[in-house]
Amino acid sequence: DFDIDFCQERREEVIRYVQDKYGRDQVAQIITFGTLQARAVLRDVGRVLQMPYGQVDRIAKLVPANPANPVTLRQAIDMEPRLQEAAADEEIVARLFDIAMRLEGLYRHASTHAAGIVIGDRRLDELVPLYRDPRSDMPVTQFNMKWVEQAGLVKFDFLGLKTLSVLEKAVEFVAQHGEAKINLLEVPIDDTQTYAMLTRGETVGIFQLESAGMRKALIGMKPDRFEDIIALVALYRPGPMENIPVYNARKNGEEQITSIHPKIDHLVAETQGVIVYQEQVMQIAQELAGYSLGEADVLRRAMGKKIRAEMDKQRGVFVKGATERGITKSQADQIFDLLAKFADYGFNKSHAAAYALVSYHTAYMKAHHPVEFLAASMQFDMSNTDKLAIFRDEAKTLGIEVVAPSVQTCNAQFSVRDGKIFYALAAIKGVGAAAVEHIVAEREAHGEFASLSDLFSRIDVRQVNKRTIESLISAGALDCFGFARERMLAGIDRLAGHAQRIAQDRDAGQNDMFGGAEPGAETIELPTVKPWLTAEKLQREFQAMGFYLSAHPLDEYRELMKKNRIQLYAAFEESVRAGATAGRLAGTVTARQERKTRTGKRMGIVMLSDPSGQYEAILFDDGLHRFRDMLEPGRSVILLVNADLREEGVSLRIQSVDSLEAEAARETRNLRIYLRDDKPVSSIQTLLRGSHAPARGDSHVSLVVIEGNGEMEVEMQLPDRLKLTPQHANAIKSVQGVLQVELV
Repeated sequence: DFDIDFCQERREEVIRYVQDKYGRDQVAQIITFGTLQARAVLRDVGRVLQMPYGQVDRIAKLVPANPANPVTLRQAIDMEPRLQEAAADEEIVARLFDIAMRLEGLYRHASTHAAGIVIGDRRLDELVPLYRDPRSDMPVTQFNMKWVEQAGLVKFDFLGLKTLSVLEKAVEFVAQHGEAKINLLEVPIDDTQTYAMLTRGETVGIFQLESAGMRKALIGMKPDRFEDIIALVALYRPGPMENIPVYNARKNGEEQITSIHPKIDHLVAETQGVIVYQEQVMQIAQELAGYSLGEADVLRRAMGKKIRAEMDKQRGVFVKGATERGITKSQADQIFDLLAKFADYGFNKSHAAAYALVSYHTAYMKAHHPVEFLAASMQFDMSNTDKLAIFRDEAKTLGIEVVAPSVQTCNAQFSVRDGKIFYALAAIKGVGAAAVEHIVAEREAHGEFASLSDLFSRIDVRQVNKRTIESLISAGALDCFGFARERMLAGIDRLAGHAQRIAQDRDAGQNDMFGGAEPGAETIELPTVKPWLTAEKLQREFQAMGFYLSAHPLDEYRELMKKNRIQLYAAFEESVRAGATAGRLAGTVTARQERKTRTGKRMGIVMLSDPSGQYEAILFDDGLHRFRDMLEPGRSVILLVNADLREEGVSLRIQSVDSLEAEAARETRNLRIYLRDDKPVSSIQTLLRGSHAPARGDSHVSLVVIEGNGEMEVEMQLPDRLKLTPQHANAIKSVQGVLQVELV
């Protein structure tokens, strides 16, 4: 078959093109069949048995979800005691399992292959039976991809490759600044700045070269030519991967290149004497044994598929041809065995070269236009908050500012201005593209919003619903109006009601009938509520963004972490690569999953975040039981971890967990608050005695009133002794009228 990659945004154009060129009755998609897997069969059978939805849903969720290695229903029941108990307790559940296990694996529905297209030399209904998918205007073959080939058709995979769309968008961003449009096919292939960046392992966002293993290989390789990237793309797979250290050592002069045979050394010179490509196997057969290209391709196939009878036959042909050309029989046999070993996992060089070119182009754009490249990368991963966090951290590393979302400055999509990346409003969770496009269109048509009431006088709440408003507030997109987020969230009904009333008046034509104030001129009174602690504000921001953008919950603990030698993950990762096997880390828990291992034990997978990025750690039965309550999302903790360096990166196993807040409370002694007058006192009192108040402890709180021009200070110690943390200090620091806060 043919695999062809296109920009994902324009894949449909290619399909329309082949339909127009060859005829709509000669082009079709390929059918696929969905099978009943464990969870799906339980839900379907439960519905037919008229069992309560909640009961079936609860049972289905006890089946482990692992798309890469799905378990059967029988396996799930054997490893999960709760499923066994449910069957024993209720006859209907036992019947559900009995029927479901008999139906499991059967075809459930027809669908279409994600990328596969067939093109016939005549009307397809003369070659294969066709099916009409109601969701598509294209016919679909009733034979799956395995059988359409035997019916005489060729499968074309028209693949939408995101990276090509990223490159196109990055080029478009560069052109917006008035620079000449970059033609990527004309950029120099020997750019030293690009290879220097790759040698440093700075590969975030680089096609095919992002993984930790690839970074390690690049740093060892020190690539300085395009052929190095082609070789790495081909070598970085199970099997040939063991040759990467050999390739790197030979390239950097640390090891002599071993000759296979003088007649063919020139064929493997560009790959440091290592056979990497299928084409090299074919060329060696031609040069040494006199094969034609067609015969060499038969040899390659026989070796790759390990067809024993064909291999024995080919050995005879190869040895005969080689001996006729002056090579001894023992040499010919050795070379044949060597070729067989490499052909088993040899890669197609033309494929590797095409992908290496895309890798090079992404690296070139990042090296020369990092702002535009990262903005484009974020644009095409808008729904993947893990990737957005990685790109944002990379921008920070490169000294590029990512401007926080704001309805005054940001658009629905990511944009670039003045060397900065402006965050996409549509990338906020719970915010639809149509809603923010409406807000941006209103801003561009009639100017910036003068105030919060002006915003809600001009937007249509039929397009911007309450959930969207909540998400925009939580993400900080309305901070520009000067109100605390907690007050805007508490007043969301007032804001929406104001917008509805203005819209009704506008529809009724009553805006200025009696010469009243312009819509938006009046002030919306927001309720006064208890201020959020920094941790709560950031946790809501995390829920809306998928990562911490404006600050990080650990920022206020930096001094404590430094004093107690608690590391950030990025620094710890480097120390593990240098040989460390354990350490103390701090992190804010962002998510936790629990699943069963193959031995039936329970395992916890904890996602954590710190100011240097996000990381993952695991713990097993005993640890999960002891520390589960401390590893809830939003909690900031200190971890004692063991670390292993593996091919895919650093693996962390949690040994113990402590509360970072408790550690801070043990360290903190007294809090001193500086004021000019008594106006902030009631707000401070609310923070120290309200629902978020610190627990009783050993620390004193003092109010220091500065009089005049600072000539005199009056200090008053409050009677309560409290357990104070940097979070409480930060919350008080944000109170209007507080001059300074000290933890001493």
